Amino acid sequence: MNNNTFVIFGGTGDLTQRKLMPALYNLIKEGSLPKGFAVVSIGRRDLTREAYLDQIQTSIKTFSRYPFEEKIWDELKNLIYYKQMDFTNFAEYEKLKEFLDFVDIKHHTKGNHIYYLAVAPEFFDVIVDNLAKANLNAQNGKFSRVMIEKPFGRNLQSAIYLNQKIIQAFGEENTYRIDHYLGKEMLQNIMVIRFANSLFEPVWNKDYIEQVQITSSETIGIGTRGSYYENAGAIRDMVQSHLLQLLSLIAMERPKDLSPNSVRDEKVKVLQKLKPTSKAEIKKNIVRGQYKSYRSEPNVSTTSTTETFVALKLEVDTPRWKNVPFYIRTGKKLPRKAIEIIIQFKQPEKMLYDNLTSIPNMLIIKVQPQEGVFFVFNAKKPGTKNTIIPVQMDFCQNCDVGINTPEAYERLLLDAFNGDSTLFARWDEVLYSWKFIDAIIESWQDDEVNFPNYEDGTYGPIEANELLAKDGKEWINLED
Repeated sequence: MNNNTFVIFGGTGDLTQRKLMPALYNLIKEGSLPKGFAVVSIGRRDLTREAYLDQIQTSIKTFSRYPFEEKIWDELKNLIYYKQMDFTNFAEYEKLKEFLDFVDIKHHTKGNHIYYLAVAPEFFDVIVDNLAKANLNAQNGKFSRVMIEKPFGRNLQSAIYLNQKIIQAFGEENTYRIDHYLGKEMLQNIMVIRFANSLFEPVWNKDYIEQVQITSSETIGIGTRGSYYENAGAIRDMVQSHLLQLLSLIAMERPKDLSPNSVRDEKVKVLQKLKPTSKAEIKKNIVRGQYKSYRSEPNVSTTSTTETFVALKLEVDTPRWKNVPFYIRTGKKLPRKAIEIIIQFKQPEKMLYDNLTSIPNMLIIKVQPQEGVFFVFNAKKPGTKNTIIPVQMDFCQNCDVGINTPEAYERLLLDAFNGDSTLFARWDEVLYSWKFIDAIIESWQDDEVNFPNYEDGTYGPIEANELLAKDGKEWINLED
């Protein structure tokens, strides 16, 4: 495992407190961190190291998936340093360089640095520029990597600009664009389900699959994220990154091997073949909505036309998926919190039991809050009458006592430490997803919308149901 100093820009922020530090605590408990390792948290607040460690201790007690142990905390806290710094001021990067030299020597990190940008997106290029000017991006037999949270740009143009800045400084091979969905345990399981079982891959195509539905729903609203959400909306916040990544894993062809580039090559091919692309098709196949109380949220305009819900009918224009609809929906203030992928298979063409009621076979992948997969098929109900009932083969990997699956950030941090970029988005993935999303956003520019158009606690606007009804289908809600 690669020794390194992990440098967090935004060390006092919510992401660091809720996700990054608890992830490091869990990794150290499992003995998964490198032997030579240290953390340098950078923030603007005037804090002593002791005061900062008190904050981190509270966060770990609150958010770690493991109970707090003093012994583990003592081990971790000795690796953590806090440095107050205005990261927009280049002069302070020279001081940072001296401090990192000290940490490298003390903790035997070999001069390897990983920079995590847990800050607002408008600071990404500033930090990267300053790191390069201070020669903190230098390789010279060591490695310097940068980890970047979404959003990676807010449209294609800004994403291209940001990418040029980062690649100039670090190169593609040292750039790790985070989509934390890809770190979730069941998302990693999709390829195993497909390619390690002869049961599924032969029927994973248009001849046997009727439709694919992907749902990411939340019961909460946007909370205190009004300023961010007003500029993002559901299409940028969820579809451009998370949900297109899910779709590409389901629709990709078999990679030649499991190397990072082989897997990502196949995902890119899916993103290149997405439809709709014309304005008429977009109008016909995409629905947007806004929950009723959205305009009353903090930092939200009283006349906002930002969407908090979007439903899409997509097609992957490849021989495998020709004419198979992919339905995607995501939204805030919906009835339940869930991320689910439903693959519905076609009914047999000639049914011996046409006079009996049966349902289509379905493979359902549950990403959160439960993690698991179940397969629905038909069987005869015990008794003297011929009655068909649906039965389930169910695997829930986080239902049993003692099963404590890693958080997404634990896996992603570990992969970055080890130089494994499989679960991170490559630039061309970002490029083609933004091309697709930009076409949708541009088609909306001149359209008047009647917002808000769905009640809090419902499954979005009525038009989302009509989108599927036109095809003789309906959304599959597992609670029903």
